[in-house]
Amino acid sequence: MRIWLFMVLLGALVAAGCAHKPDGFSTQGFNPLPAPSGARPQLPAPQTVIVTPDPGLSGKIVKVNEGGRFVVLNFPVGRLPALDQRFSVYHLGLKVGEVKVSGPQLDDNIIGDLLKGTAQSGDVVRED
Repeated sequence: MRIWLFMVLLGALVAAGCAHKPDGFSTQGFNPLPAPSGARPQLPAPQTVIVTPDPGLSGKIVKVNEGGRFVVLNFPVGRLPALDQRFSVYHLGLKVGEVKVSGPQLDDNIIGDLLKGTAQSGDVVRED
């Protein structure tokens, strides 16, 4: 007898849960039938799409050797530059120098020769 009572209560609970419509659910405007031949379905108005270009490869200067005129560059993991690739050096948003990647590489760090200008630790390097 207890099992039958439990089964009836469980069935009532399941039925009540299935009968509930979620908030915001509306069947208005829903037509399951296909449009008659020759009639074109109404499409929503197009939205404006904003496309931003990839800013390119950029990294940071980790260490500077003024006497040897080279810097240690750090790049995001998996996005290292090619050898002999040139980058501009920016300090507080202003271009202050130019670097050419010369190698060697260790993990996400690589060595670059300081061609023009100056550089400090923390400066940003970006592709020209």
